Amino acid sequence: MVATAAVDYGTGRRIAVLVICCSAVLVAGLDTTALNVALPAISRDLHSDIAGAQWTIASYTLVLACLLTFSGALGDRIGRRTVFQIGLGIFAAGSLACSLAPSLGWLVGFRMVQAVGGSMLSPAAMAIVTHVFAQPADRVRALGIWSGAYGVSIAAGPCLGGLLVDGIGWEAVFWINVPICLAALVATAVFVPQSRADRARRLDPPGQLLVIGFLGLLIFAIIEAPHRGWGSPMVVGAFAGSAVCLALLIRQELRTPEPLVDVRAFRSPKLSGATVIAVLAYFALGGFLFLNTFYLQEVRGDRPVIAGLELLPMAAAMVVGGPVAGRLVARWGTRFTLQVGTVVAAAASILLTFTFDTGGQIPLLLGYALFGAGIGIVNPPITNAAVSGLPAAQSGVASSLASTSRQVGQCLGVAVIGSVVAGYSGALASAEAFHRPATLSWLTMSAVLVAAFVVARAITRR
Repeated sequence: MVATAAVDYGTGRRIAVLVICCSAVLVAGLDTTALNVALPAISRDLHSDIAGAQWTIASYTLVLACLLTFSGALGDRIGRRTVFQIGLGIFAAGSLACSLAPSLGWLVGFRMVQAVGGSMLSPAAMAIVTHVFAQPADRVRALGIWSGAYGVSIAAGPCLGGLLVDGIGWEAVFWINVPICLAALVATAVFVPQSRADRARRLDPPGQLLVIGFLGLLIFAIIEAPHRGWGSPMVVGAFAGSAVCLALLIRQELRTPEPLVDVRAFRSPKLSGATVIAVLAYFALGGFLFLNTFYLQEVRGDRPVIAGLELLPMAAAMVVGGPVAGRLVARWGTRFTLQVGTVVAAAASILLTFTFDTGGQIPLLLGYALFGAGIGIVNPPITNAAVSGLPAAQSGVASSLASTSRQVGQCLGVAVIGSVVAGYSGALASAEAFHRPATLSWLTMSAVLVAAFVVARAITRR
């Protein structure tokens, strides 16, 4: 087993490692936000409906949510560099396959392959950066830069996606991943050292299968219900199966010495609250991106590049919100910062409920910016609250649960908001037809963010 004692890798090599890890986070973030802008074009070319667009996004975030913790444990066991390289290779191959998909079914399948690779990138990259930057001060700066790379990808994604779709086609959104991943793959072999945990956790295959069953059946039921009927045997069976998988998962994890999901950790009010807030905030973010992508392009008729530019205030404000949150946490604490973020995002959502199609361009863009700022402010203290809710030795468990909760929330947001729109026949045919489901969607996101504010007040202390 490779020792994890501190080693001085030299400034040049450490910078190279940081650039490589940032590139992986950048490409994963770009893929998510750029693809949202491409959804209407994909739907037209592959002759899919709203459910198809939901599955295009949800299939990726679903697999990511299911495998993030497993991939982290796998890296600790067989080597972080090895898992990182495997992830880059799978992500590149999946991206290329997505660009060649002849139908929606193939695209969804290839997106799931892509997500298997994506699930390996973030946990391995964070562990690699933590290992290479051994000094605490250097590590904090490196992780700050690494986190900032994701913020840059969020901001650049809509504009880049719009340019690619307008200039080349939706396939280009996937093409751009391939050369970046291949270059990172080669550079990893040259610069990134191998590392493993001194004591790797055991893998938990039963727990992993039950997580997949719980989330997979739940998302399937929510997305398919508007088309098959909420009372159809398949939908009811999927909901029931999801509940059974959840009950069995809790039972399994309580009996396992080293569980995939440490359900005992949820006895901590701070950790439980942080995961709930993460699910609710990212529910709103996933729903926001899905709803407004179709509103701007299908209902208003904006070109993809224009739609990307219109989403830029949200993305840019989300990036700015991160550093603002850091200052608020340092000055006023996690509780105050979570409340500020949820209030700002909820206010923006309420504003957009009444003005998104009647208030003109300025209120729309202002609402987008406020929404992004609120989500950006909420994001950092989620991890702070989760980590502070457990002993320092379990900080990795807390961080992993917070990251997984974000993916679960985003997946649920796409599923629920997409199903609200799909529940109204011809919703995308005109602005008048779109108004009612869109208003209901905005109200749903507003309620979710208000609930996040309530949770923030209830489970965190000053």
